[in-house]
Amino acid sequence: MSETDTDLAWEEWGKRDPYYGVITNPKFRREGLTEEAKREFFESGRLHADYVLHMIAQYIDPTFRPRNALDFGCGVGRLLVPLASRIPEVVGLDVSPSMLQEAQRNCEAHGISNVRLLASDDFISSLSQRFDLIHSYIVFQHIPADRGRLIFRKLVAHLSPGGVGAVHFVYSKAQYSSTNGVAPRTIPAAPASVLENSRAKPLPASLPPGADPEMQMNPYHPTELLFILQSAGVLRFHTEFTDHGGELGLFIFFQKPH
Repeated sequence: MSETDTDLAWEEWGKRDPYYGVITNPKFRREGLTEEAKREFFESGRLHADYVLHMIAQYIDPTFRPRNALDFGCGVGRLLVPLASRIPEVVGLDVSPSMLQEAQRNCEAHGISNVRLLASDDFISSLSQRFDLIHSYIVFQHIPADRGRLIFRKLVAHLSPGGVGAVHFVYSKAQYSSTNGVAPRTIPAAPASVLENSRAKPLPASLPPGADPEMQMNPYHPTELLFILQSAGVLRFHTEFTDHGGELGLFIFFQKPH
């Protein structure tokens, strides 16, 4: 799968199973999604938005009162809705048109009118303004790191002076405990018969009926992320560790200098 195919896979999630694509819990599968489960889905977004603003007040800036916010990788709007109830202007960015359409429906269903939804790309070319808060959670892990670093740098550039970022990355897998979280550098060579069989079976042009699209989990090197922040003038940050089924992550809170 090429790097841009990850965007195509995300659009497939948006068309086939958008809520499960955001939170991979069986209760959020499209075919069994109840109104109660949908309420739980958005309640998790409300709790997360409260958590983000609490962490910023506690560790970054107790006087922080954002006038506008950007949610990168907004999906179906799980976090747009609660952010828009707290912040005057909110923008949601996503690479999937189907996700954006569902986010629009959810904003309307919740009576939210202060949200703009925009298509995303690697250069964040749809943005022309700066933001007091830029947020992204469980998103970058689905983007190959070479692309993600470029996007992260662009997002940091869109922070207002004194603006705060709250951005999540995966950095390792729990299964690499024997190498202190570092992926093995070498992979044992497969037998020739296995290689020959793999050559004889090209990747299918489309997914089999009922099959889930690919969901990549891409780790990022913390040194590279911190270099981007310090190069932008960030003087300090706060990090919370995350663990989603053995995918180890960093939720980084930081402030752009005034």
